[in-house]
Amino acid sequence: MWTDDMFGVKKPIFTMLHLDPLPGDPRFHYGHCMERVVEHARADLHALQDGGVDGIIFSNEFSLPYERHMSFVTPAAMARVIGELKSEICVPYGVDCISDGLAAIELAAAVDAKFIRGTFSGVYVGDGGLYNNDFSHLLRRKAALHLDELKMLYFINPESDRNLDPRPLVDIAKSTIFKAHPDGLCISANAAGQDVDDALIASVKKGAPDVVVLCNTGCRPDTIEQKLSSADGAVVGTYFKEGGRLENDRLENVRVDVNRVKEFMDVVKALRAKR
Repeated sequence: MWTDDMFGVKKPIFTMLHLDPLPGDPRFHYGHCMERVVEHARADLHALQDGGVDGIIFSNEFSLPYERHMSFVTPAAMARVIGELKSEICVPYGVDCISDGLAAIELAAAVDAKFIRGTFSGVYVGDGGLYNNDFSHLLRRKAALHLDELKMLYFINPESDRNLDPRPLVDIAKSTIFKAHPDGLCISANAAGQDVDDALIASVKKGAPDVVVLCNTGCRPDTIEQKLSSADGAVVGTYFKEGGRLENDRLENVRVDVNRVKEFMDVVKALRAKR
């Protein structure tokens, strides 16, 4: 697996670094500033790295509601944050421009990201309407930017949205692999923070043995051993925050708790030692 070479470990843990609301976002209020966004991201970065995570995904988590075609200011603001922190990043990192795969590819080119995560294929319906993803266009843009080494982690059942393709998920995975050769497949539950069905992960991994399969939601210290029994790694976000909360009562981004990160990663390291 390419993850062995990139991260130097088996079963890597990708963590989300949730950026605060950015200029233009509904929650970016008068008086907010990019310096504050950068400082909050810096605090989270060091907590995640000090806690021992293997890789980091920068995402515009608080750009709610998400744009299918991002305003230019959003990836520009994300690039500023990553650029200011780049000398402090000690692990492989990627980006997720939520709901806009093209923006993720172009941001990756600007900040030298190693991987991107997103919904790059399929047709979905959700609160934000109809999502029709044209991976033929995305992959041609990736080629035009000479991003041959950029790894793409595909959502094939994104949380909160319903896939309009009625085929079993393992069949969708197989056809996506044939047409697009994704570097990874992210398997989610019906909502962020919920447990992914273990049988679903196992079925996709059995049908795609040569592709990295990641458990994308709901990983905790008490569940991670079971998830990694089938999955090749996991993506963790909300669990690492103070109190395991995405946002506080004022709808503000909650900071990462280094002790929760260490607790989780100690479990993962113990699992690796047993293999």
